[in-house]
Amino acid sequence: MWLAVIAVLIGLAILVWSADIFIDGATALAIKLRVPSFLIGVIILGLGTSAPEMVVSLLAALEGSPELALGNAYGSNIINIALVLGATVLISPIIIHKGIIRRDLPILVAITALAAWQLRDGLLSLNDGLVLLAMLVIVLGVQIVLSLRDGNSDNADETKEVIDADHNAPSLMRGLGSLFIGLSMLVASSQAIVWGAVELATFWGLSELIIGLTIVAVGTSLPELVASLSAARKGEHDMALGNIIGSNIFNTLGVVGLAALIAPITANPIILSRDILAMGLITLLLVVLCVFAFMSKRPFGRISGATLVMFFVGYTLWLMQTANM
Repeated sequence: MWLAVIAVLIGLAILVWSADIFIDGATALAIKLRVPSFLIGVIILGLGTSAPEMVVSLLAALEGSPELALGNAYGSNIINIALVLGATVLISPIIIHKGIIRRDLPILVAITALAAWQLRDGLLSLNDGLVLLAMLVIVLGVQIVLSLRDGNSDNADETKEVIDADHNAPSLMRGLGSLFIGLSMLVASSQAIVWGAVELATFWGLSELIIGLTIVAVGTSLPELVASLSAARKGEHDMALGNIIGSNIFNTLGVVGLAALIAPITANPIILSRDILAMGLITLLLVVLCVFAFMSKRPFGRISGATLVMFFVGYTLWLMQTANM
């Protein structure tokens, strides 16, 4: 038990340190390649910070614990929006751009609806996994093309600032090195935290699904949380939001898709009635709050952040009440 506690504490310390290195590398990469920060957030940060979810879910599927894989992916999606994004905007409000409203949020809603539709019969088959992975490739392609197009248009008047930043930014190789080292330490430290947390949860007698939805989901969402907070603190607001949206896309399509590809997943009915419902509600709440911020020309700020965090508190209490179902 004490070894598990030590793993959690050391993992947290390394996690915070590695996040700064990771964000610095991502920022340098965005400047050197002259691509929008939001696209770096969606692709590199989204994929990178979803690595713990992917590793944990794949291992769970291989070891015959499919509910842990589903609970991890869907629980992380809820936590990413409710806790990670909520905490981030409580510290540093985010400006919502037109592209997020017209492109990124509709994509997020569509893949969330796809996840709910596939689980309507309580089974994720091999074919379902293939559909999810095919959708991931399509979505990433669309995101890359449209983000580059919108980024070039939106940043047409900022050429001088980009060039100046390029002169002051680290070299491309140094940026890639920081990105790789930071990501490696993020994944390793989050795995140490997850291992320690699962050991403690098992010691306390929690169920596999609850462990996946709470401790493992929070643990594997720590890279998103720390990376987003670090990005917001450094003024990379688009990167912070892109990280959340990208991570949820990878979780829903990539993580669950790979797990279903390894073995068909029979889902507990409560996943559909509680967790998929909660994931859908928090996604729609995010859309409403973002549209309101955009239409009112106000930042996505602290009131919205507090609303999202309160949703997380309510969902956690709901989990506690239904833990024995």
